[in-house]
Amino acid sequence: MVSLLGFEWDASSSYARGTASGPAMIRALLFNEASSAYSLSGVDVRQVLALKPFPTLATEAAASREQISACVAAELAAGCAPLSLGGDHSITYPILEAIKARHGPVNVLHIDAHPDMYEEFEGDRYSHASPFARALEGGCIKNLVQVGIRSSNPQLREFGQRYDVTMLGAEQAGDVPYDRLQGPLYISIDLDGLDPAFAPGVTHQEPGGLTTREVITMIARCPGQVIGADVVELNPERDINLLTANVAARLVKELAAKIAAERA
Repeated sequence: MVSLLGFEWDASSSYARGTASGPAMIRALLFNEASSAYSLSGVDVRQVLALKPFPTLATEAAASREQISACVAAELAAGCAPLSLGGDHSITYPILEAIKARHGPVNVLHIDAHPDMYEEFEGDRYSHASPFARALEGGCIKNLVQVGIRSSNPQLREFGQRYDVTMLGAEQAGDVPYDRLQGPLYISIDLDGLDPAFAPGVTHQEPGGLTTREVITMIARCPGQVIGADVVELNPERDINLLTANVAARLVKELAAKIAAERA
């Protein structure tokens, strides 16, 4: 079974808040009457996805990270695969800590406009701009493949080179080295990895991004067993006609179907 978790946290965001309301919005759209409950591969997602209550997170960041790790660890211990909704991207580090405790270092496909590998951002080592720096330093990741990157700098590129990170722009969506994405595999999708034409409801819009179809294709092509995933950074306050929220719901369905098919 795939467990749908939600972590309503945005206090580690830079520039603006709003993503804490993203998980509830995505969950509300998953099985509404206006959308199919089936994945594009034909899986009835209602049969494989268990909607879990969202925890009330502590207001202090370190305590909230501990709660997130504990919540994911409990699902893993129960034999379930966690599919988590954010919230800002800082939630991914404590998730990967729990994944590491269960599976050891894993390969990661990271879809994003930003590398999220700052040593610290605005004085915060656990900012939403830093989760993959902490995860790499902590030995949570074996191979990190980033796709959609179009807002980087020399500092981030140097950090990536230090850890042999594959960093691809949106124009390189066809060049993903799938041989580096063998299982166990974790998939992390920041919605600003998509072009704002497809996903305007994010805090940090970056033109020139991925299409919805390209992201769905990447999920389908991953060769390794997917043992968990997250979809983060939906900001409903900036969305237009629920466009981004519906994209997020579609991605959740495709991820759930992918995870469930490989656990069958």
